[in-house]
Amino acid sequence: MINLLIDDKIPYIRGQAERLGNCTYMPGTKITRKDVEGADVLIVRTRTRCDASLLSGSSVKLVVTATSGYDHLDTEFLDSAGIAWYNCPASNAMSVVQYVQTALLRLAHIGMVDLSMATVGIVGVGNVGSRLQKVLSQMGVRTLLCDPPRADKGEQGFMPLSDLVLQSDVITFHTPLTHKGIYATYHLADAKFFSLCAQKRPVIINAARGGVVDEALLKQALSDGTVRASVVDTWEGEPKIDAELLARCYIATPHIAGYSVDGKAKATRMALEAVAKWLDRDISFVVEPPAITESYRYNMLEEPFCPELRYYDPLYDTAIFKTYPLLFEQLRGSYPLRRESLLPV
Repeated sequence: MINLLIDDKIPYIRGQAERLGNCTYMPGTKITRKDVEGADVLIVRTRTRCDASLLSGSSVKLVVTATSGYDHLDTEFLDSAGIAWYNCPASNAMSVVQYVQTALLRLAHIGMVDLSMATVGIVGVGNVGSRLQKVLSQMGVRTLLCDPPRADKGEQGFMPLSDLVLQSDVITFHTPLTHKGIYATYHLADAKFFSLCAQKRPVIINAARGGVVDEALLKQALSDGTVRASVVDTWEGEPKIDAELLARCYIATPHIAGYSVDGKAKATRMALEAVAKWLDRDISFVVEPPAITESYRYNMLEEPFCPELRYYDPLYDTAIFKTYPLLFEQLRGSYPLRRESLLPV
């Protein structure tokens, strides 16, 4: 039997992972070199940095992150050490789409944007961005797309970031966080980016990774009116966040855009299947999120003004986060039930 060390905040995994081997559960933020000594498989979330300082010389042969993003995995080290690794691409894509859609509906409700006239620029058109473009198009919202890697492959329909900024009323980021190469996204929203924002004064949405947007420059742009409003779910340096930026954001949440139970259940199933595949074992997993009733609504403090907000309302999360900003990790760990579907399951 193999030994699995598993982040204890991964939902719906207990009782399922035991079909694969001996399981130990512990907080992902507290996993140390000593903890991984006897493990063959490590199943984590974004809060466990999997690099040489944690894994060199260990018995770990496989790392699986139950998340779509994997910038917390030092893939160069893992490859060089012969440690296999998997992520769960697109597992929470529709959850992030739901987050952006409801943020836009909230912004429209207060007159910050007119969705019948607005242009939304999508930066990064992968699993999330492509789905968001389809949803917004179905809503009748005009979209512009920026994805240099896809454009450089000869795909059509994309424009340079500078052109997108000059034409967009809302700019939403959906890129991975990378630091090297011609497509590096660290501080993609930089001084040049914000200087171009002066023409349209767009709303900036970051539900990608904190480092994609230079937060010091975003604060300045909000202060001088270059940017009219901001929606921030991912933060530089999280769980320690910039209190001044938090106060200035219209919507601010503790990295939970992808935290629907639908996305979590899918990621858990994909993570378990990745381990089974690595073991060359034919095991199927059924991981289902809990059902909801006809009376369910996410924001229990007010009646939703549109059906989408019944299932998720980012202002509800914002109110809690702004009240308890030091509880970043606790708010993520005890996140309430949230479904993606507009119909009860």
